[in-house]
Amino acid sequence: MLAVPEMGLQGLYIGSSPERSPVPSPPGSPRTQESCGIAPLTPSQSPKPEVRAPQQASFSVVVAIDFGTTSSGYAFSFASDPEAIHMMRKWEGGDPGVAHQKTPTCLLLTPEGAFHSFGYTARDYYHDLDPEEARDWLYFEKFKMKIHSATDLTLKTQLEAVNGKTMPALEVFAHALRFFREHALQAGLVSRENAEQLLIALEPEAASVYCRKLRLHQLLDLSGRAPGGGRLGERRSIDSSFRQAREQLRRSRHSRTFLVESGVGELWAEMQAGDRYVVADCGGGTVDLTVHQLEQPHGTLKELYKASGGPYGAVGVDLAFEQLLCRIFGEDFIATFKRQRPAAWVDLTIAFEARKRTAGPHRAGALNISLPFSFIDFYRKQRGHNVETALRRSSVNFVKWSSQGMLRMSCEAMNELFQPTVSGIIQHIEALLARPEVQGVKLLFLVGGFAESAVLQHAVQAALGARGLRVVVPHDVGLTILKGAVLFGQAPGVVRVRRSPLTYGVGVLNRFVPGRHPPEKLLVRDGRRWCTDVFERFVAAEQSVALGEEVRRSYCPARPGQRRVLINLYCCAAEDARFITDPGVRKCGALSLELEPADCGQDTAGAPPGRREIRAAMQFGDTEIKVTAVDVSTNRSVRASIDFLSN
Repeated sequence: MLAVPEMGLQGLYIGSSPERSPVPSPPGSPRTQESCGIAPLTPSQSPKPEVRAPQQASFSVVVAIDFGTTSSGYAFSFASDPEAIHMMRKWEGGDPGVAHQKTPTCLLLTPEGAFHSFGYTARDYYHDLDPEEARDWLYFEKFKMKIHSATDLTLKTQLEAVNGKTMPALEVFAHALRFFREHALQAGLVSRENAEQLLIALEPEAASVYCRKLRLHQLLDLSGRAPGGGRLGERRSIDSSFRQAREQLRRSRHSRTFLVESGVGELWAEMQAGDRYVVADCGGGTVDLTVHQLEQPHGTLKELYKASGGPYGAVGVDLAFEQLLCRIFGEDFIATFKRQRPAAWVDLTIAFEARKRTAGPHRAGALNISLPFSFIDFYRKQRGHNVETALRRSSVNFVKWSSQGMLRMSCEAMNELFQPTVSGIIQHIEALLARPEVQGVKLLFLVGGFAESAVLQHAVQAALGARGLRVVVPHDVGLTILKGAVLFGQAPGVVRVRRSPLTYGVGVLNRFVPGRHPPEKLLVRDGRRWCTDVFERFVAAEQSVALGEEVRRSYCPARPGQRRVLINLYCCAAEDARFITDPGVRKCGALSLELEPADCGQDTAGAPPGRREIRAAMQFGDTEIKVTAVDVSTNRSVRASIDFLSN
């Protein structure tokens, strides 16, 4: 256990690419009174964005929590020795032959909904329950992926346990994070008074931060070439090698020869031309891509294209196996078995997972997958014949019944289960590489738990290696994100420039201009003609924003004597949205600022008589967007972060 003073602790939550976070649309069209209570103070162009250096707080220890789809874990480092990253070495329980530096993302709640256990402990306890008793317990697995697939995600979203019962997603995640707080931190994960203690680290960014620190002997080049020119003992990290090589290149005319002789290696000589690379984070549920450029002289990172991703994680292979079982035994039977024998179904998925890890493109022998006795017995009672008969009658000819009472699957059949998911990953990478912003990229880091798969490694190298892209895998590929998050917590400013994944702005009223504004947007209030529902943009999708960059706008209340200003925040994927009612525009937050009655109508510096200045600002470039609103006349302010879960 790690015990540290609460004020000396910094925690990180590792999240996926922001583009993939579902953003709920408010039901129906926004009401004018709620969506537009402010108007631009002046029609003049807003001031240019300012870049403010972020203030970094000092902490005695950084703790990173990787909350993954299939497995989770934590790591930490002390400020006194930041290079030493400490891992949770062994979790209670576990599978033979599997590293236990992470634990399955499985949560078990009692029939009353109280927390019981998490990880291997939860999985093993649920496995040992009596089948009848197990029906009443709430067992959640791979529930993070279910959040990703939700199209109407809100604070009231429900998650379904294995037994079919539901519980609010917020409670499920709270139970899981509370477990890590107690297991790893022994202190509050974060307090409202010290909100800076919690940072959000995006998964592909964390992986990129870690990759730039890797020593050359810690990499596996899938092309067969040894990173570092074959000098596996070389212990310089990538970014330090770049800095040293740059300086020596400046003095040398023989750059490529020099790089190899100095130990930087042919791999980094190729990167010299553009200093840019792709990181593909292949996890249990999703695959996330990011493109970074290494900046000199400090080794900071610049995002060249907004982070992107898709549902191409390892669970896709599990779903393909489930579909195979449905073809053999019937979709209705599998659904009934999962519902009435949930613990046995978990047993079956564990057995498949063990065999899935051994799959490879060059494996010659077949694989045996154990069927739980309860599956065999339940099928005979439901269908009136045994599973061997079902296999003979099915159209699936590459799965047989072995004399040992197992499903015997050919290696070709197992590899076929990978193909839809692996093809999706390759197509996603190829689509990214076709973008003009990332032309010239010649290096791909393959990271994440799914990147351990020999099937995936071989397929990516075969598809992308032929086009000159060099595919490199870190040796500790499954821990890349977790360790990178620790490094990110030590220096959050390492990613200096990001691309905004969405367009962000506010809803305002503008003076109605006939011919320019649609007639249905006309609002007459106190004798004045307004165009309502106007979307005023603060930043556009795919726009580069520097760390700490702040965009400010000045507004005034829409009507005299207004006692409260509500600023609604909106986002969309399009760059040219005009109104908050346009398709795809979604409400993602709000700021409420109370106006003191004594000051209503008071003149403010720079504002016309009788008009009150409300200054709004959005700060971009970080993993979270911070929004503030200030009543200039009283200096009263409110602040918030973009909240994608509330309407």
